[in-house]
Amino acid sequence: MALTINFAQAFTVLLVTVNLLGVSQAKTVVVGGNEKWRSGFNYTEWAFQNNPLYINDKLVFKYEAPSESSSAVDLYWMPDLYSYMTCDFTRAKLLADATKLSGAGFTVALDQWRPYYFASGQSDGLYCKDGMKFFAVPWPRWFK
Repeated sequence: MALTINFAQAFTVLLVTVNLLGVSQAKTVVVGGNEKWRSGFNYTEWAFQNNPLYINDKLVFKYEAPSESSSAVDLYWMPDLYSYMTCDFTRAKLLADATKLSGAGFTVALDQWRPYYFASGQSDGLYCKDGMKFFAVPWPRWFK
C-alpha cells in the first residue's frame, strides 16, 4: 500500500515541526538585564544591543524593592503604538504592580508574531515619558 501525502498534510507537518523546534529553543530574558525594570534606564537602547526575540521566548520584568533613592514601579500592557508613544494609559491593562515585580518578577510569554508594548504608569505616566517603556516584536524561529 502506497503512502500518499497531499500538500496540505505536508504543510501541516512542517508547521508543527517548526513550532516544536521553536518551543524547545525558547529563552527567558530579564528586561533591562542586570539593570532590571527601573526608572532612568534606556530600554530602547538596551533592546537594540541584545539578541533578537523569538516567538515563545519569555520576558521577565523585575525590579529592586523601593528604597530611599527609588520608588515602586508597575507594568502595563499598552494596546497600540499610539498609546505607547504618547504614554496614554486610558486603554492600558495593568499586568503587575510593585508586589508582583519584586523577587522572581512577572513573566510575559511572547506567543504571537506581533508587537508587544509595555510601560510603567507610575507617577501618572511620568516614568513612561522619561523612557520607562519597552516594546518587542518576536520573530518566528525559522527567520534566524
